[in-house]
Amino acid sequence: MQQAQEKKRPGRPKGQQTENTSRRRRQLIEAAIDSIVEHGMSATTLATVAKSAGLSQGAAVFYFQTKENLLVETLRYHYQEYQDLWQEELEKAPDDPVEKITALVLADLDPKICNPRNLTLWNSFWGEVTARPRFAKLCDDFDRERYSIILRLCEGAAALIQDHVWSPASVADTLDTMVDGLWVRMHITPDFLDNKASSLLMARLLVSIFPTRSEQIMARHEDKNPV
Repeated sequence: MQQAQEKKRPGRPKGQQTENTSRRRRQLIEAAIDSIVEHGMSATTLATVAKSAGLSQGAAVFYFQTKENLLVETLRYHYQEYQDLWQEELEKAPDDPVEKITALVLADLDPKICNPRNLTLWNSFWGEVTARPRFAKLCDDFDRERYSIILRLCEGAAALIQDHVWSPASVADTLDTMVDGLWVRMHITPDFLDNKASSLLMARLLVSIFPTRSEQIMARHEDKNPV
């Protein structure tokens, strides 16, 4: 009979395992973004992404199994980064619906999220949405949450809408659509509009809808776009 039990080999602490997993997944997602931006989505594979991340193809397969899974998680990661930014701006804005609408809209044109790399990535994914149901669902889930907040804020500011052609819903629809259009235009013709010019367009649109708040709206635009 064995006198002493063989000592169990200590494993890696669970917290460290989780941290390493998160780091490896983030490495692969960031490499996927670089690949999509530089080479396009069709040329992006688990092998090329793993190589760019400095990891083996086996690691990419272990963490994501398929290219489709990697792309879905890359889109989710990017949406979360975007959501974190606009939620932060929304929380910092004064407790007033027009102030919060302005903060939310102008956050979309912040260079931290609205830059050539990200615009290329957004447009690459949007071009695949109709053919990839998982992309479509992910976009819808994130976009629906943001739109519901815009609509609620517009309803809260209804008394400040002076022109009868506008309703809270039409204001929400216009703001949401305008930003999408600006992102596409800035991606396709980057010399035509920059972040500051786009921010000014949105600020002027808001002034036309909420004229009694023109000073606050323009002040927020100028604060986001110092000379």
